Amino acid sequence: MKADILLGLQWGDEGKGKLVDVLTPNYDVIARFQGGPNAGHTLEFNHIKHISHNIPSGVFRESSINVIGNGVVLDPISFKAEIDDIYKIGIDLKGRLKISRKAHLIMPTHRILDAASEAAKGQTKIGSTLRGIGPTYMDKTGRNGLRVGDILSSDFMEKYRFLIKKHQEILKQFDFDYQIKDYEAGWFDGIETMKQFEFVNSEYLINRYLNEGKSLLAEGAQGTMLDIDFGSYPYVTSSNTICAGACTGLGIAPNKVGEVMGVFKAYSTRVGGGPFPTELTDETGELLRKHGGEYGATTGRPRRCGWLDLPVLKYAIMLNGVSHLLMTKADVLSHFSTIKVCTAYNINGTITEEVPFDIQTDVEPVFVEMKSWGKDISGIRKAGDLPPELKDYVVFIEEQTGVPVKIIGVGPEREQFIELS
Repeated sequence: MKADILLGLQWGDEGKGKLVDVLTPNYDVIARFQGGPNAGHTLEFNHIKHISHNIPSGVFRESSINVIGNGVVLDPISFKAEIDDIYKIGIDLKGRLKISRKAHLIMPTHRILDAASEAAKGQTKIGSTLRGIGPTYMDKTGRNGLRVGDILSSDFMEKYRFLIKKHQEILKQFDFDYQIKDYEAGWFDGIETMKQFEFVNSEYLINRYLNEGKSLLAEGAQGTMLDIDFGSYPYVTSSNTICAGACTGLGIAPNKVGEVMGVFKAYSTRVGGGPFPTELTDETGELLRKHGGEYGATTGRPRRCGWLDLPVLKYAIMLNGVSHLLMTKADVLSHFSTIKVCTAYNINGTITEEVPFDIQTDVEPVFVEMKSWGKDISGIRKAGDLPPELKDYVVFIEEQTGVPVKIIGVGPEREQFIELS
């Protein structure tokens, strides 16, 4: 059996969590492979809205096994809060949520370091979620980090205090006031909550599942354009958000990868700083934000909005080896009479379809204009009932990218995702 992968093709917030929830009945195992509580996957069903930060988005399907992989960084505080929220709606995850021993822990001082570093950048800040993600990955690559498996070791507190002291020495270089107790509050309670779940050697477990014939879906966080290597650096996250990240974040070989499903919005959004070629700072951008409810699931920050960017989409498809596309929020474009799509960039008089090394340079998008469907489609449940203008939009995207669109979202609920033939 091979592992299928679902990931975002833009700057995150594409609707990955919703689609994992929709697709989970087709899979035995759902596994997160990178990122941390900076992810915010919003799930809506039966008039219940839940935002998943740490745990895989398959937890609301009783038959699924959910695994937090070694590539994830885990915050005990937000993990406990999320588990508590899920318990409140009557779901007990014990037995169907497993945590890799090799996943790294976000410590209280990681969050302080994140905040201090971002504050010191002033106008050049990258828009961090201040969840301690970057400093945790820095300790991981610097071979200093604490891992989930360390929790059960006899010298856990000794390791914890050693790393806290090291971080406090680093913090002396910043003009940043903090009280360690404020950041530690709830951290050890979160550790106790984590102990209620099974810690596993996830690389062995994942491969055993595949060898047993279990179907597995690897769930990505953030988006391709936030990848540490291939995103719009330095305005990126601290992990590999692309398909290859699933191999290192779960311990599966490249030849064990099956279908790669790329999720994208019918338009584009971005949270925080960084380049965004098709951004609309006018009334149209405001309308996209209003009708799309474009506010960060994790931060609450208003998202920047713009038209669909095909150079970015094709770049992401190339990097990930996408086999088919899943489009969300087509219903949002119902509020416009015409829509635009960026097909290329004009950079100092040169037309290119490639994403440049420095996307912050003077990039002028080249647009084509298309007629919108201009009517409410949120009640449609069959592909044949979709308006012809939307079908034309889908065909245009397929012709431009060379990849078929298999699912269209016309709203946030499970039943509002339509499978195309």
